Formats: sequence, structure tokens, C-alpha cells
Amino acid sequence: MKLRVALAQVNPTVGDLVANAALVRTNFKTAQDAGAHIVVFPEMVLTGYPVEDLALRPSFQLASQRALTEIAGQLTGGCVAIVGYLDQVNGAPQNMVAVISDGQVTARYAKCHLPNYGVFDEFRNFVPGDQTLLVRIHGADIGIAICEDLWIDGGITAQLADRKPGLVIVPNGSPYERAKDDTRLALVTKRARQAKAPLVYVNMTGGQDDLVFDGDSIVVGADGAVIARAPQFEDGIAVVDIDVATKTSSPDVIISEDEVSVDRALIPGVAVRLDDREEIWNAIVVGLRDYVEKNGFRSVVVGLSGGIDSALVAALAVDALGAKRVNGVAMPSKYSSEHSISDAQAFADATGIHFRTVPIAPMVDAYMNNLVLKGVAEENLQARVRGTTLMGISNQEGHLVLATGNKSELAVGYSTLYGDAVGGFAPIKDIYKTDVWALSRWRNEIARARGEAEPIPVNSIEKEPSAELRPGQKDTDSLPDYLLLDRVLTAYVDDDQGSAALIAAGFDEALVRRVIAMVDKAEYKRRQYPPGPKVSKRAFGKDRRLPMTSRWAE
Repeated sequence: MKLRVALAQVNPTVGDLVANAALVRTNFKTAQDAGAHIVVFPEMVLTGYPVEDLALRPSFQLASQRALTEIAGQLTGGCVAIVGYLDQVNGAPQNMVAVISDGQVTARYAKCHLPNYGVFDEFRNFVPGDQTLLVRIHGADIGIAICEDLWIDGGITAQLADRKPGLVIVPNGSPYERAKDDTRLALVTKRARQAKAPLVYVNMTGGQDDLVFDGDSIVVGADGAVIARAPQFEDGIAVVDIDVATKTSSPDVIISEDEVSVDRALIPGVAVRLDDREEIWNAIVVGLRDYVEKNGFRSVVVGLSGGIDSALVAALAVDALGAKRVNGVAMPSKYSSEHSISDAQAFADATGIHFRTVPIAPMVDAYMNNLVLKGVAEENLQARVRGTTLMGISNQEGHLVLATGNKSELAVGYSTLYGDAVGGFAPIKDIYKTDVWALSRWRNEIARARGEAEPIPVNSIEKEPSAELRPGQKDTDSLPDYLLLDRVLTAYVDDDQGSAALIAAGFDEALVRRVIAMVDKAEYKRRQYPPGPKVSKRAFGKDRRLPMTSRWAE
């Protein structure tokens, strides 16, 4: 039998139950109009995800239950909806999905495996379920699992496979990270083969604080072959006809026994995969756009130094929000080179953003006339005057300040607290300096291919990095060459390798000990840095939790 299933790859907002319910209603109607027999929404679509400690608040639990009851009554007709929400069972919060048929909740399933690693803290927020669920819809026995359930070998999906489902449906809230789409596909393929049944994997889209959800919803056959795959980072609904066996098991709930047919089988689509640079670009753009939009900001402001980091951040902001919502501010000091000012102006001319110049030398002089500062303290003063200037403009005009530090700088503490570290959001905090160059070149290549002006000045990409806080300063005065530094950082930060492993891998011992010492010493700075989108497998923040006060040394 062919069963028509709609995959609602949508972008909910945490806590906005009214808007999320409207999102469910709208996509339910679209699925129904397309002749779908089942429409599947992402994990906790009704509340948004992750809700973190909101899950522990009784008022929020009750609000989610009421929202589910209300939306269930509005989903009538022949299409069955699978809707994720927060439930309260015996006073305990559970990550749940409801099976809704003709205005009634006919079955519920609680997530059994709660992730407690990386960015996840679900053991803190939920009580796990412990039962499989099999629902008969149009004669097909459909098993349901939720996100992490799929990742655990020998867990609830193994129990579900033993029950011989005709179809497995998995709602997800799976955050983006580099190369995860390949990992997901391998996992979905493996579980479908174990269950000997087709599998529908539906993931959400959009940004939530420092997480980005990339969609990438997938349908595979019982043999693991890909039937359909949705685009990455795009909201929408995919409708797929799936061959399913009927009456394969003994279901817990029977909704309908009658088998169905489709008038004309749809031709499934498999979206083209994005390459690594385009994936990362889209992830940051989506994360930035949703942080701005969902938190009610009208516009952003960026300190444009003429350097590569600030140019990349501003280019990402233009793609996320449009040039008219991006404000650039050049803040030259007495040490700023002429090309720094001209490169910042060139970016503004190429993109059409709002741009102004605010010289900081008089402000720095006013400080220095009242306070004796020398060396690094004087250099940091310049950075802090720039930070204060940006925050003043933000307060006056309502823009969100974007911090421009990259992961290499954050790792080794190469930033000034209350200076270049100020801001409300940090778009490139999870990409290394080498990625900054790669993304900048890629974005210019895209512009050339479209016949547009290259947004990022070539001089910003090619010149040697410098903070320009003293005459002739270069980043390499304080840091190893970025090509080498980023290799060490990737091994130590992302792969969690210790000093012995790094030295055994061929890195110079003095270099390893120097870099590790800088990384460990800078933990207190990173705790005070703004949030930014996670794109790597190990981002600073919830992904990597280390003490600020520690005498452990590699």
C-alpha cells in the first residue's frame, strides 16, 4: 500500500505557543490539501526546542497541555498529525509526541533516551519514557521514536524493531554541525534496515540561541535506500508516497483499518547537498537572522576595522537581514593605517550598508590625560573605547551589537574584555581563522558568479592580520601562524586530545605547551563572550564545560 506522508520541516519559536500552534495549523492544511494521510512535525514543535529549564516550570507545562488540547480540536479530517509537545505526567515533565486523528489525541509517546552530552541537558529537564508505541493508521502499523531514541544501539528502537512495524516515524530537534548530514543518513539507513521498514526522519529548521537546526529531513526505504530528502536550512513541507506493508504487528492503538490508495504517485525529490562552506554560511546566516528576529531587534551594528573578521561578520549580516538593517562603524585610532579606513569604506560601498566614521583618538587622549596607562593597558584602552562607542550607539539607536571575534581568538584569549568582546551576538565565534578566510573567498566567488560586486575587499582577505593597537603590530607577534595554530586548536579543543597525544602526532612540544596554556588561561574570558551559532562538533559554551578556576595542567 502507498501511504502519503507529509514532512513538516518548520521553524518554531521557544515559548511562543500561539505562533507555533498557527504553524502547525497552516502546515496541517497544506498537507491535507496535498492528500497526505499523515503529517509529521518536529520534536516539541508546539513549545519550540530546546526549552531548557522552562520544562521544569509547572505553568509552562500546563500551557503546553492546553495548547495541545486546543490545536487537536482544530486538526480535523482524514489526515493524522504527529505533533511534538511538552507534557506533564504525574507531575513530571516529558518530551512527548501526540498522535491526533479527527480532532482527538488518540495516542502519546514519551521520548525514552534523553541526551546528556554536548549541548544537551535533557536528564535535567525531562523524565524518560519506557514504552514503545505502535499505532495502526489505514492498516499500517506505525512505530514512533523521538530524536535521541534513534541514536542508541540496542535501545527503544531495537524493541520497536522486534514488534515488526510497517513504518517508523521519527520527529527530531537535531542541531546542525559540520558533516552531521552524512552521520544522520548513515544512522537512518541503519535503523530502517534493523526495523525492516521504511523510516521517516523529520527535523526542524531555524535558530534558537546558539543552536541552528538545518532541516535535512529524510525518507528511506526498508532497505535503507533514500526515497526523498528535503533541502537544508529551508522551511517547507515535503509530501512523499511510501510503500508500506500492512497489518504487520499487534498495535497498541487502532485509528483506522481501511487501506488507502493514491490517485497519482508523486515523484520524490532528493535535494542537492550543500558543500562545506555553503553549509557553514547558511548555518550562521540562519542563526543570526533568527536571533535578531526572534528577540525583536530591528537592526545590527558592526565595528568595521577594514580587517577580515569584521568584514565577514558584516557580510553575513547583510545576507541574513538585508543591507538596510546593517550599520557599520569605522573607529580609527592614531595607529590605524590608511588602508584600514579605505577597506571599511570599500565594504560599505559594495554592499550598501549604513556607514559612519567615529575617530576614537580624542576619546583615548581624554582617558590618557586622566589615567596613566602604558603597553598592553594602553592597547586595551583603545579596544575598550571602541566597545563603549558601539554600545553607546546601540543604546541610542536600538541596534544589536555584533562581536567579530573568531574561534582561534576566543581559544587563546586574543581579545579584550569589554573591548572587541562586547556585543549581543557573535556570528563567527565557532569558526577558526582559516575558516574565516575560506568563507570570505567563497562568498566573493558566489558574488562573481552572480554578476554582483564582491562584498569583502580583497585587501581585507590578503593583508596580514593586525589589531593595529600599536605601530607595526601583527597578530603573529603574539600568536603562532594561524595555519599551524588552528591545527593545534582543532586537536585540543574539538577533538579533546591532550598534550601527549599532540606531541606524539608531531607538533612541536614547546608550541603545544604554549597553546594549551593560552587556551586554559582564557576560560574566564570565554564565559563572558556573547552567544553565537554552533557549527563545529565542539563549540565553546554549553558544548565544552570546563572550570575557570583549575590547577590542572596538561
